[in-house]
Amino acid sequence: MGKSKQVGNHKNGSKKNIAKQWKTKRRTKDLDQIHVDMIPVNSVKLLKQEVDFDVTGCAQNYCLHCARHFINLKTLKEHFKTKDHKKRLRLLREEPYTHAEAERAAGMGSYIPHKTKEVHTQEVEENMD
Repeated sequence: MGKSKQVGNHKNGSKKNIAKQWKTKRRTKDLDQIHVDMIPVNSVKLLKQEVDFDVTGCAQNYCLHCARHFINLKTLKEHFKTKDHKKRLRLLREEPYTHAEAERAAGMGSYIPHKTKEVHTQEVEENMD
């Protein structure tokens, strides 16, 4: 299937292709995917990655909650103080919905309140070589 042919008129009279807005080049992981990454077995693999020169910062400075790599430890620590990181932590407090919860919401079972869990910023090891 080809590109979208939809165009919209803008104030300056030029026409812009709407397909540019639909691109997912910089799309990050969804919250349910991050919850899977936060399982201790998976988080150890992500936080202790081997050196990979194709990834930013050689894959050594990774924010587990935002699913982002950083150049060095200093930028990672600065990221922990940003609004984006704090907002992501707040959103990760709610556990992802399951199929069973969807069935209960549709009337196929008794109501159980949605679970929340405590999420804190990851601890960083400071090993200066």
